[in-house]
Amino acid sequence: MRWIVASLCGAVVVAAHAGEASTRVYAFQALLDDKPIGEHRFTVVVDGAARRVTSDAEFRVRFLGFTAYRYRHHAQEAWAGDCLASLVSRTDDDGKSERVELAKVGDANEITSAAGRSSSVPGCLMTYAYWNPSLLSQTRLLNPQTGKVDAVKVERVSGGRVLVRGVEVDAVDWRITGGESLVDVWISSQGEWVGLDSVVAKGKHRLSYRLQ
Repeated sequence: MRWIVASLCGAVVVAAHAGEASTRVYAFQALLDDKPIGEHRFTVVVDGAARRVTSDAEFRVRFLGFTAYRYRHHAQEAWAGDCLASLVSRTDDDGKSERVELAKVGDANEITSAAGRSSSVPGCLMTYAYWNPSLLSQTRLLNPQTGKVDAVKVERVSGGRVLVRGVEVDAVDWRITGGESLVDVWISSQGEWVGLDSVVAKGKHRLSYRLQ
């Protein structure tokens, strides 16, 4: 599930006094064809213009009582404003290990991925940070699992309602194309991420995220 590596109505927010960091936790249930397969949790710590983000995902697909597929992903990101400053990720994609590291050196993003592949990308770079509203204006995004920088297009598709913790929430569907799979990101009328839908396995299945 290489293509994937969040809302006042579902996020846990830890308020802070002036000058102190605040923490928000976004816990999403992952579903494959509407069947629960695991969880993806994002912890975002904001301290002034700096952010620290931890991403943890664990999926397990079962078939006839057996585990047919397993996925684990862990990433730690540091941000300066809306620009990535560093990244370390580790992924077990059903037995295939992947790792990505990014370090900001001057204006360059020095990226090292599995098997020692490396690249240098200039300028401000973001991951697929669905929790960040600035994502909607991006034309390139870093896949934190593969280390590939995707040329993307983000466009508003339509409005609708998304079921969040048993309650329907008004939201707008923003579609991201150009990565490994098409992704529909649902943003609430309050500007918060409340869901995600993507077609996977060459169009055979649908992966969804919904707030817990």
